[in-house]
Amino acid sequence: MPMHLPTLFATVAESAASIPLWLVAPFALLLLLIAVMPLTPPRVKHFWEHYYAHTAVGLGLAVIVFYLLEVGGGGAIVAHTLSEYFSFISLIGSLFVVAGGIHIKVKDEATPLANITFLAIGAVVANVIGTTGASMVMIRPWIRMNKIRISRFHIVFFIFVVSNVGGALTPIGDPPLFLGYLRGVPFFWLIQHVVVQWVFTLVLLLAAFYVLDRRSYRHAPAKIRADIDRPSEGIRFDGKINLLFLAAIIGAVFLPETYFLREIVMLGAAFASYKLTAKTVHEENAFGFGPIKEVAFLFVGIFATMMPALGYIDQHGGEFGVKKPFQYYVASGSLSAVLDNAPTYATFLRLAETTAISEHPADFPKNPKSESEIVDVLRATPKDAALIIAVSLGAVFFGAMTYIGNGPNFMVKSIADSAGVHTPSFFGYVFKYSLPILLPILLLGGWLFL
Repeated sequence: MPMHLPTLFATVAESAASIPLWLVAPFALLLLLIAVMPLTPPRVKHFWEHYYAHTAVGLGLAVIVFYLLEVGGGGAIVAHTLSEYFSFISLIGSLFVVAGGIHIKVKDEATPLANITFLAIGAVVANVIGTTGASMVMIRPWIRMNKIRISRFHIVFFIFVVSNVGGALTPIGDPPLFLGYLRGVPFFWLIQHVVVQWVFTLVLLLAAFYVLDRRSYRHAPAKIRADIDRPSEGIRFDGKINLLFLAAIIGAVFLPETYFLREIVMLGAAFASYKLTAKTVHEENAFGFGPIKEVAFLFVGIFATMMPALGYIDQHGGEFGVKKPFQYYVASGSLSAVLDNAPTYATFLRLAETTAISEHPADFPKNPKSESEIVDVLRATPKDAALIIAVSLGAVFFGAMTYIGNGPNFMVKSIADSAGVHTPSFFGYVFKYSLPILLPILLLGGWLFL
């Protein structure tokens, strides 16, 4: 059920030649700012926090104006892009609001076994309410249940598992996969093809966490271990009404795209959730609209400035030399690690399409009316289907490599910092955990399954 205008794909192909390479600069600049500005000195960072929305919207408008005035069929491309953005932010925003109305109270301290069970549950939940929703719902109970001996690696592995790798099975799980759904990848197609690699990756990550957590537990003083080992006092769940709104959002994904029906249902569920959730639940979750506001502004700029990059790939993608699934996995993953993984996914999916078309053009329709027609051919050919799988897993898995690879990563760090938990610095995260632990696991999985 992709969002498209009837002549979109043909229009993109016809207009690609009229797009100058320099027009990719706003896209590159915006992604660079998103990556670098949060790491700058306080005064510069403060300036960015006040003007990021102006920057993102301004760069996006500059590209839109150029398309409307200078690119043949530019109006159709802009309309499609804005339609796709609205679908994207409706899902992300509604999940964010509804998840903010769910509060899990964990009263007991956690053993290493309880911790890996909690993370495994979080990985599954991420596919139902998204990595953003799962991170928001579960990070606070995670901190509370480990408060006696919580360490940096507890936060890091939560980001690895719940905020990233866990959400690789469904379009709801992670923003890149929802973009794939909008472009024609069926809802349940990915889960049918990646479960084995998903389980493999999660098992290795949980095993690595267990080794670290078991060592931490053994080095804890006897009194702390006694507190950890006492009988469980159970879990309390507040905001149960939001389970109905979650079901409504998930069901809306399958509604027809006509007249934005599914987006209206999603936003209606979010509005009802916000109004009907008890104020105490929102207060306990420290709920606010700041994070989703930031995502909304940044992504409208990303969607708009991404149009020339996708157009350029349509024209020159075959020259990039990326052909095999493992190459796509590593290439899309490498960019997802340092840039946002949603536009990275969209860019490499388009590159996969151009690669397949250049290798066996006779299999593709000459004048496709939508990108979904191209994706349908890719899915039908095992070799090409592997490219979709590689791009999907690369974008989702490698988003955990840095704090800036995926939206929930920085949100989790911010919540942990505000709770008084020591978290790794940007480079500490990368050099102490991502490179020596996460990267070998991801490369091994890609080598075995792709």
